[in-house]
Amino acid sequence: MYEGVVQDLIDELGRLPGVGPKSAQRIAFHLLQADPVDVRRLSDVLIEVKAKVKFCVTCFNVSEDEQCRICRDPRRDPTALCVVEEYKDVVAIERTREFRGRYHVLGGAISPIDGIGPEQLRIRELMIRLSDDTITEIILATDPNLEGEATATYLTRQLKPQGLRVTRLASGLPVGGDLEYADEVTLGRAFAGRQTAP
Repeated sequence: MYEGVVQDLIDELGRLPGVGPKSAQRIAFHLLQADPVDVRRLSDVLIEVKAKVKFCVTCFNVSEDEQCRICRDPRRDPTALCVVEEYKDVVAIERTREFRGRYHVLGGAISPIDGIGPEQLRIRELMIRLSDDTITEIILATDPNLEGEATATYLTRQLKPQGLRVTRLASGLPVGGDLEYADEVTLGRAFAGRQTAP
């Protein structure tokens, strides 16, 4: 334990996701040794990001404008909608350059243990977006874990009666992986999603 403001800094850094006590301490001491100009620049950016960044009124991705750049882009396919859990998922999918439609960010996944049900997610807003009949395909790109599966199952049940094409991202074995290290669920999915050899 350190005293005063140094401990306060370590405590605040430790509240960040993925930053444990040791990492918080390392970051704190890095900042103490850093040039004051660099620390001021970091401080200014933190304040600016909180002041300027908001959520897109359409898809709920992060944006500095009312609508994000993806929702404003007329070249995007308005008939395909990819539903993701978090903002970072949009970036991951965009990096692939495979999807040219639009997005809807739920803001999490169904997790009864954490007290997160469908009401806490942006599912109602998703249903409102579907009311104009522009969207014909929904791609569920939730995480391949228990919460992501529960969310995808719930959404499928809600969306199928509307006559929409509902698809789920394929999952299976990673390239370069070994079968012996694959868990049963991943291996089972790989068998279920097998394709004809070229």
